[in-house]
Amino acid sequence: MPQQGQSGLERQIGPWQATAINMTQMCGVGPLLTIPFMVADVGGPQAVFGWIIGAIIALADGLIWAELGASLPGAGGTYIYLREAFQYRTGRLMPFLFVWTAILYIPLTMATGVIGLVQYLGALWPAVVAGDGTVNTFGHVVGIVITGFVVVLLYRKVGDTTRITTVFFGVMLVSILAVIVAAYSHFNGAMAFDYAPGTFAAGGPFFTGLGAGLVLAVYDYLGYNTSSYLGAEVRQPGRTLPRSIVLSIVGIMCLYLLLQVGILGVLPWQDVAKSSSIATLAVSTAWGSTAADIVTVLIVVTAFASVFAGLLAGSRVPYEAARDKLFLPQFARLHPRGHFPTVGLLVMGVITAVGSLLPLTVVINALTTAIVLVQALAQAAALIVLRRRQPTLPRPYKMWLFPLPLIVAVAGWVFVYLSTDTVSIVLSVVWVIVGAVAFLIYARAERVWPFGPKEIREEYLSPAP
Repeated sequence: MPQQGQSGLERQIGPWQATAINMTQMCGVGPLLTIPFMVADVGGPQAVFGWIIGAIIALADGLIWAELGASLPGAGGTYIYLREAFQYRTGRLMPFLFVWTAILYIPLTMATGVIGLVQYLGALWPAVVAGDGTVNTFGHVVGIVITGFVVVLLYRKVGDTTRITTVFFGVMLVSILAVIVAAYSHFNGAMAFDYAPGTFAAGGPFFTGLGAGLVLAVYDYLGYNTSSYLGAEVRQPGRTLPRSIVLSIVGIMCLYLLLQVGILGVLPWQDVAKSSSIATLAVSTAWGSTAADIVTVLIVVTAFASVFAGLLAGSRVPYEAARDKLFLPQFARLHPRGHFPTVGLLVMGVITAVGSLLPLTVVINALTTAIVLVQALAQAAALIVLRRRQPTLPRPYKMWLFPLPLIVAVAGWVFVYLSTDTVSIVLSVVWVIVGAVAFLIYARAERVWPFGPKEIREEYLSPAP
């Protein structure tokens, strides 16, 4: 008999499943799309150091998620953390802004998976891509159909979907490891570590391209927090969530490093920088076209799996806000038999489909700036506020070496934010301003802060179930 959480959702996700969900979401098709961009940005094989710096930022931020998730294990993740921390001064403003932004950036993240899926599908079915390897009009139609299929698969109880995710996790490992083994079977160390003189000098190509490269690296690590969105459906969340976050970041970092170095050891970095389906090219070079086609099929399935895992978790975010009467009430509906949020799943599926029509780099910059403003920096502040405001809150896990990881995370996120393009930065600020106006309209209608009293609810001060 599954455990029932406070929210009516069932606790059926164990440690292995939580880690698999995170890693499947993290290592979809992202690195296989962005390796060429990263190599081009930093001008050579030194791009591998971008993965290491990105992992440091992700791990520092992951420890913030670990403490908050372990002590506040509910559906929606960040929504709950911001609601609990900032209710004392600004009422429901911060959690509202998060949901307002998440309803956009979570499906945009999934849209990148759809774009990557169709791009790699082009190696098997050229009709879906243009001559330069980018997705064409027919490919966009295929992407929309694939998104619809993901939503259909997710339209069932969480126990069934996590079993599907575990299978997808296995496919993801096989596909990535196949590319790694193929690359190292024809590995040329001199090519992989061919750093030009002056590469790491001040003003050299590494440092001038590091900002743009880190935007891509951090994007590729996103997903280590996916299990936190499912906190109300995780068994023993105080132990499971921190472990799933840390293990997924360390595991994916190792895979990314092996993948990047291996590809650079089988192909000249100039060829890597120009490829639109780098994994197919690497396997084809090492093992021939038949093996490359097989691995490409696995990569397409891996991309599908990342979209599947992301929409599974993302659909839970507006659910908790709607239960709090802070978002449209339709998002609080659960399926009568499957006990999963239906409206959030359908709406995010539609936004994912629309986002898949945009260029990949535009989507990555847009979702990154949104994440930094309303989630990453806000959660760092929330951890400090909660330690001060709710000192008796049960904390099964507390951040190691506090506050050093928090400082590293904030500095890293600010650098990444400033490294995106100007249009994305401006749009992220405008989106937050429009969200603040929308909140004021809501607050006036509901007569809550700043037009009425604050509602202080310290829901998690008693031990979590």
